Order: sequence, then C-alpha cells, then structure tokens
Amino acid sequence: MTTVKTHTAAGVPIGPMLSMYDPIFIGIDEMRQPVYLPLIYRNILAAGEPGGGKSGLIQCIACHAALCDRTRLVLLDGKQVELGMLAPAADKFVGPDIDEAIITLRRLQQVMNNRYTWLTARRRRKIDQYDNVNVIVAVIDEIAYFSATVGDERQQREFIALLRDLVARGRAAGIIVIAATQRPSVDIIPKSMRDLFGYRAAFRCTSSGSSDIILGDGWSGSGYSATDITPTSQGVCYLIAEGGTPRKIKVAYLTDSDIAHIADYAVAIRRTPQTRPYADRQGVAA
Repeated sequence: MTTVKTHTAAGVPIGPMLSMYDPIFIGIDEMRQPVYLPLIYRNILAAGEPGGGKSGLIQCIACHAALCDRTRLVLLDGKQVELGMLAPAADKFVGPDIDEAIITLRRLQQVMNNRYTWLTARRRRKIDQYDNVNVIVAVIDEIAYFSATVGDERQQREFIALLRDLVARGRAAGIIVIAATQRPSVDIIPKSMRDLFGYRAAFRCTSSGSSDIILGDGWSGSGYSATDITPTSQGVCYLIAEGGTPRKIKVAYLTDSDIAHIADYAVAIRRTPQTRPYADRQGVAA
C-alpha cells in the first residue's frame, strides 16, 4: 500500500491507494455478509442473459483496479458504453475494432512472455507484490462481440486463441482477465477455456444447460441453477471458485454517477507523480 501526499497540485485530496493484492469487495451473500474476492493469480468469467447484472460485477472490479497502485488497466468493450466511463483512467481502451483488440491481446501476450523470461532468469514461478512490477487487469465486455460478431473467421479464432492463452498462462505473470458474455454457449465459452477461470459467476439464465456451461457440468442437477434467479433480481448470481460450491451473492451496484466520480478520481491520482508506478517513473512500460 502506497501513501502519498495529501493533495495534488490541482487540489484533489489523495489518500493511500488500493492494491490488486488485496481482496476486492464485490457484494453481499444471502446472510448479508460482505463478499471479498482475492483476484490476484485468478481470473473471473461472468455470464448470463442481458440485464442480469454482469456489467455491474465487472465495473465493480474495474473501478477497484483503476484505484490501485502499480496496476495497468486494459479495457475492451465492443459497445463502448459499459466500460467507456473508465476509459480516461485506463492505460488502453479498445472499442468496436477487432483488429485493435487482437493487437492489444498480442501485446499483452508479449508482456506475459517477457515476464516469464524474467522469472526464469531468477528461478521464480510467479510475480509478487514486492517486485515493483505492475499488475495488468484486462477487462473484456463482451467476449461474443469479438469472437463471433465482428471480423472474419480467422480474426475471431485468433482473438479466442489469444484470450485463452492469457487466461491459461497470465495469472503467475500478474495478468488478470475479467471477461463477460451474455451468450453462455459452448461456441462462445468452450469448456476447455471455461475451466481455466478461477472464478465463474452465473447470472440469470434461460436454461439449466446455459447455467452449467458457466458453473460446470452437473451443478444445476445439484440444485444450483441460475434459472432459479428471478428476472427482477438484477445483480444476483451464483459464484463458484476453483474446487468450491456455488454461492449465491448480490453484486454491489455502482450508478453511472458513482463510476464517473471514481474515474475522475482515478485519473487524478494516476497523474500524480508520487502515485505513478515505479516502472512508469523510470520510463519503462512494465
């Protein structure tokens, strides 16, 4: 945790920044107890029908990341409006351009490979918080737009291949993937890729099959089906962690005004010399 000066030159009050190594508050459970996710060395997939609350979850995580020390924020949003308000605080924002999306994922892949070379030279297996290496948080809303809607078949296949590689290998290199889709089907989320996500959140689904595509085979038959979530229960989902049991939670909700204020504040603290990542101050995009 980094403590900085009380005010910026523009008079914006600045306090200690957050960290991606800290658990992230995402909402409450059925007992009204707060739910925190330790996302470092993990990825999360959110899926369900439109209007279920997926965007609320990824915005909550993206806002936390925007306020974190030594964190790079990369946003991919085909609609532009779900994550668009955070664009000024992001290191990279990609709209409805699959070529730019692919280039961005290639660059992240190269950073990941460079970090593994660095770790290998030091006989280490993962980045930790004392390395002065930026955590990279890549948020994608929505997967289906880049993998099945825009571009040709070759571009769509490359996008999925790059995304799968980042999800599979990025965690130990300090790259966290937050992905969402409103089309929970095997052509959008192959089981082989789904199982790479350490956390999966199933918002309301129209079929038990769709729910199982997110949570894993057999959970609907065991009483954990996102079809049970009523249409009026926006933000409610079943959350499952690796090797765990689905847990029903209510995701914290941020209004547009909340997100705009967080974005403005994030821009202010990220532009303050004392709060910029060490690598940035040395002229290195790590």
